[in-house]
Amino acid sequence: MYLVQPLYFRYIRLLKSSNILPKQLDSSNIPKHIAIIMDGNGRWAKSKGEDRLFGHLKGVESVRETIKAASDLGVKHLTLYAFSTENWNRPKEEIDGLMELLVSSIHAELETLNQNGVKLSTIGEISELPAACINSLNQAIKETEKNQTINLILALNYSSRSEIVLATKNLIKKVISSELALEEINQEHLKNELFTKDLPDPELVIRTSGEHRLSNFLLWQLAYAEFHFTPVFWPEFRRDHLIEAIYDYQRRERRFGKTSEQITLNK
Repeated sequence: MYLVQPLYFRYIRLLKSSNILPKQLDSSNIPKHIAIIMDGNGRWAKSKGEDRLFGHLKGVESVRETIKAASDLGVKHLTLYAFSTENWNRPKEEIDGLMELLVSSIHAELETLNQNGVKLSTIGEISELPAACINSLNQAIKETEKNQTINLILALNYSSRSEIVLATKNLIKKVISSELALEEINQEHLKNELFTKDLPDPELVIRTSGEHRLSNFLLWQLAYAEFHFTPVFWPEFRRDHLIEAIYDYQRRERRFGKTSEQITLNK
């Protein structure tokens, strides 16, 4: 990993020097919805001789810069995987620190969110979070609900498998109550029971820190998303890395089951 990262940064510098970033980004092909698995806070902190919470604290700076960069580039929805249901298995002191950081960050960033037109929303089983987190989130959601520049979605206490199970249970209830016939159920019905029912599916998912897996994140919604994996740890993720991910996305041919020839004919 540590050998890969210097090579990556030299590659980024080369792209900058050749004016590939950001001048060659196609402004008509910016993903409307980007999802990010923010990974590597703990490993980054360890590499600096610090504890894991220091990495999470520095990760907040990356969140701030990424929101601003995404907004400037015209992204309309940004989903950040902030805390999974599996993360409850971490040491208690780290969990407590993360919850305190969530509350303090919301309070510290709320004015900036409003100034930049950021609307905050959440996905996940929020009711199981500590009361202080729920109260802070509800306040921020209410105070930013009219903002329209970019929608920031925090995935908190989120599990995609649990989300799909919950959606399935809701459909079963509708069948039992005769609100919906079993043979009528289709993909759209299930989609409308998901936490993300009011959102377009992400076109691009980014994972930092060099890992190549989804970790139970948006399994249904990412069916046709493009994937971008970067070796950069989340606390070091900045605007240039987001631009590189979007540039990578724009070089892909999104066929949705069609052939390249069909895509060319339809252009």
